[in-house]
Amino acid sequence: MEFLHIINEIEKVDPEMPDRLSDRRTAMKSFAGIGAKIGLAALPFFIGSIFKKAYAQSGPSQNVVLDVLNYALTLEYLEAEFYAMGIAKGTALVPAGAPAAAIKTIGDHEAAHVEFLKTAITASGGTPVSKPTFDFTAGGTFANVFSDYATFLAVAQTFEDTGVRAYKGRAAEITGGGDLLTAALNIHSVEARHAAHIRTMRKANGFGDVKPWITGKESGIGSVVQASYDGEELSTQAGINIVNINGAMISASAATEAFDEGLTKEQVLAIVGPFIVQ
Repeated sequence: MEFLHIINEIEKVDPEMPDRLSDRRTAMKSFAGIGAKIGLAALPFFIGSIFKKAYAQSGPSQNVVLDVLNYALTLEYLEAEFYAMGIAKGTALVPAGAPAAAIKTIGDHEAAHVEFLKTAITASGGTPVSKPTFDFTAGGTFANVFSDYATFLAVAQTFEDTGVRAYKGRAAEITGGGDLLTAALNIHSVEARHAAHIRTMRKANGFGDVKPWITGKESGIGSVVQASYDGEELSTQAGINIVNINGAMISASAATEAFDEGLTKEQVLAIVGPFIVQ
């Protein structure tokens, strides 16, 4: 997640947040011009003070925002440590050149997300959740995850695809799950770019019959990760069937590719549970 993306997501949860501070236009101008006024390292503290002012009274809205941020932090811990461990293996795992550069870039993104979320949560008056202990073999299911490039990329794809659905599902959950909001949130977020790139890397190496996006509920990996993809086969959004909509030639496959479906908190925890020791 990027800074402005986090602001946008929280505004979806509480559309009145800018109005708590000043009129909407003034608040949005403040967000838009922030980069020119303060250093990047101070951004988490700035947004923390914004949250404190916006939610001066302790109540459900503040608790919900902090819960969302901590939920995101747990997932970012998972991804950041996974890539860090993979990068540490060097060329014994990931080929040098473009593949290694791509994995390092994605890993750096995830590490930055972790640090930003931790600082923003603290500055907002909350307590960041502790980093769990991870078992990236999932109890032996992926025993060669850090010795076999194909397995490493398969697990990476699962984490990224699950993460995209997790963010969308959580936002829908805390806003009551309105159909139109759910449809809007089904558009791929910035995190989906990681998923698309990992999928492209798997395809280029012949590691799976995958596209940069999800078709139906196909993972291109196998039944062991199917829970991360179940539900993606839906072709109806906001009560409207996308297949051949308005006479356009839109196949069922294309309809399922156009949106990501959210996962509930419980579904996500069940998926990542095998990778968490404590």
